[in-house]
Amino acid sequence: MQVLVQESVKRLDPKAIQSKVGSCPALPSLGSISKALQDLLFAEQRFSTQISEVIRRDPSLTARLLRLVNSVYYGLSTPVNNIEEAVFYLGVRQIRQLTMVTPIIEDFQRLTHQCSFPWREFWQHCIGTAIITREIIGSVQAPNDESDYVAGLVHDVGKIVIAWSFPEHFSEIHRQASAGTQDLLNLETEILGLDHGEVGALYLAHHRLPDVMVESARFHHHPANATEHRGLVASVQIADLLLRNAKIGCSGNYVEVTHDQCLAASGWHVLFPKPGEAEHAIARASLNRSLERLPSVLEGLV
Repeated sequence: MQVLVQESVKRLDPKAIQSKVGSCPALPSLGSISKALQDLLFAEQRFSTQISEVIRRDPSLTARLLRLVNSVYYGLSTPVNNIEEAVFYLGVRQIRQLTMVTPIIEDFQRLTHQCSFPWREFWQHCIGTAIITREIIGSVQAPNDESDYVAGLVHDVGKIVIAWSFPEHFSEIHRQASAGTQDLLNLETEILGLDHGEVGALYLAHHRLPDVMVESARFHHHPANATEHRGLVASVQIADLLLRNAKIGCSGNYVEVTHDQCLAASGWHVLFPKPGEAEHAIARASLNRSLERLPSVLEGLV
């Protein structure tokens, strides 16, 4: 289908796109995320009073921490207003993820203010993808760091970069995408010249961020094309599709994803190459339960 574009928006040459993407600001949160708290959380001995003291210095992180612990997901009968108590309820893993989410969102929000878009719902999609990515990859291997979570979180960074670097193109792409009749990747390629996966990968590579983040951005729609981190990229693809199917958050791609399409995602074959693997069925059953709880978790985070 031919895409009709407003005359004021011209399709760009890939080299011109790459040059402009290179001028998009680097985000300090991606290179060094809440280092003081991260060091403390990864230390062998952790004391809730020390963790609480570091959190208390960051009002935004404190607000998210209390919102999250009081969300429906944790089912607390009495609201928690004390940081030490919140740390006790959430545990180190959840707080570690929270310390990554907070500065990344705040940095990226500075790049998105010039374009009208449901950004809060977009962040719910990104964080939800990160949470489900970790669960999916965890069904085949034990995570030894936070790379799976971060890969899921930044898989759609290209959309933010397009919004900052090419606001007119971004607006035209999402004006047409909102009808839900044309796939977002096709619209981006036709209107801008590259899709958000490639733009995101160019941005992350330009700022010398880890390959796992670059591959997650570039190949999350086609995980079989990934090289070093295929299993993780496959997990991001499946998580992305599951959230779109469940209509959790807003990815900006309004074409409906069916349940059958989720089950047929190429990422499943990457993770479970042997047909009928029992782990596949167990993973899917667990994911259904997680997806049911996810909206209340995201309300507490964003």
